[in-house]
Amino acid sequence: MRTLVEVGFIDQDRVSGRYGLASGLTDLSAGHVDPNELRARSMNWADPLAARSGEAVRVGVRTGTEALIVHYVFRPDHSQQQADVGAQLPGHATALGKVLLAHNPAAVALFPARGVTSYTARTITSRSALTMELLQARSQGYAVEFGEHRPDQAGIAAPIFGSGGLTVGAVEIHGDLDRICDPSGTARPKLVAQVVDCARAVARELKTERSGE
Repeated sequence: MRTLVEVGFIDQDRVSGRYGLASGLTDLSAGHVDPNELRARSMNWADPLAARSGEAVRVGVRTGTEALIVHYVFRPDHSQQQADVGAQLPGHATALGKVLLAHNPAAVALFPARGVTSYTARTITSRSALTMELLQARSQGYAVEFGEHRPDQAGIAAPIFGSGGLTVGAVEIHGDLDRICDPSGTARPKLVAQVVDCARAVARELKTERSGE
């Protein structure tokens, strides 16, 4: 109940101590975007992002503690690749998952306090460390993965905001470590700017479409 109060889904009367529904549930309903709509609205922006960055692009939504891929754009180098559409990625070990979790605080409670699944030596495996990582992602407006899901891969992801400022999805580029980040694991600023700009463009299109309904 404390978690539901913190994220704005439930209010507690200070005098009686009784709980009641809060505006957060109404906002959540108003901000919901169907994954198919998100895919359709992101296509015009995800494809150019792949061309500019030279990396593959994934658009996803949160499902529990994971990220569900709803749109995928191949890296534009004509190499052999496999589309991830329909795949579910671990939220704590990918940039896409982290940025989705960062804007849905209640989801962190779904992870065990200890023993979060490890994929590489760099994977965050404690809930407390993950909480700190998500706070940073929320503060800076994007999340970074550096060899946490696959040892040779990195990613940068930014949230897509819908009505009421709620996160309805996220966009990510992912590729080889040395292309996405510098040796210290810091994301390359030019790529960060491209991903954030793409996420904002998709958000504007979603809002424009809804305002015209």
